Amino acid sequence: MSVTLRMARGAIAALLLPIVLFVLWWVGSADSESYYLPPLSEILSTFDDVWLRTSRLADDVLPSLVRLLAGFGLAVLLGVGLGVVIGSSRPVRAFCEPVLEFLRAIPPPVLVPVLMLFAGIGDSMKVLVVVSGCLWPILLNTVEGVRAVDEVLAETSRCYGITGPARLWHLVIRSASPQIVTGMRQGLSIGIILMVISEMFAASNGLGFTIIQFQRSFAVTEMWTGILLLGLLGFLLALGMRVFERRVLHWYFGLRQAQRGGSQ
Repeated sequence: MSVTLRMARGAIAALLLPIVLFVLWWVGSADSESYYLPPLSEILSTFDDVWLRTSRLADDVLPSLVRLLAGFGLAVLLGVGLGVVIGSSRPVRAFCEPVLEFLRAIPPPVLVPVLMLFAGIGDSMKVLVVVSGCLWPILLNTVEGVRAVDEVLAETSRCYGITGPARLWHLVIRSASPQIVTGMRQGLSIGIILMVISEMFAASNGLGFTIIQFQRSFAVTEMWTGILLLGLLGFLLALGMRVFERRVLHWYFGLRQAQRGGSQ
């Protein structure tokens, strides 16, 4: 099967369910007379007026994306860095594990009031809220990925004198990269949720702020347009993460395909 055909099939598979759900929503809400559940056709017509013919994309959506990506990027740096250190040393892992389990059990939204005390109500607080949720899946998956490095490969690199940064990059990080990317994908989903939650507290812009303002002013149709936009952004970010995963882990998917071909 050619690469183009595989990409086409993957795109169809990714879009099929959203399209089906969208059609069901359109048909199911067509005759709706509820003020709180307007027809999808009305939501879409309002969407254009609210988001495309105003400056809201630049004033509210762009700041939200910047906060999300800043928090997610910082969580990746911290999660991978700490995960490599903790996963590479059994004593460090035994020392840190109780604290990690305690901190992981705290729901990130609970930290919003605490972070507001230390970081204020500006962008720093919102970025830290995103970091507090994205960090754990990345960190824990990195720890498990580093622990699972193949002993034969580790011994081979030791015999060939591959040490220091070369060993860290070509053996440890590369071997753990499938689980690291899995943690990143999980962390991104959590980050989108926390981005919205953080903007509902003492904010003056952002997608979460706009949605809650629509709700408080009983602009229900406009509120639904914000929810729809949030879903579209999440879908596009998920597609972007899938493309990133395919590019970074092309060797891993090629290895799995070769193993499947060899076992048949």
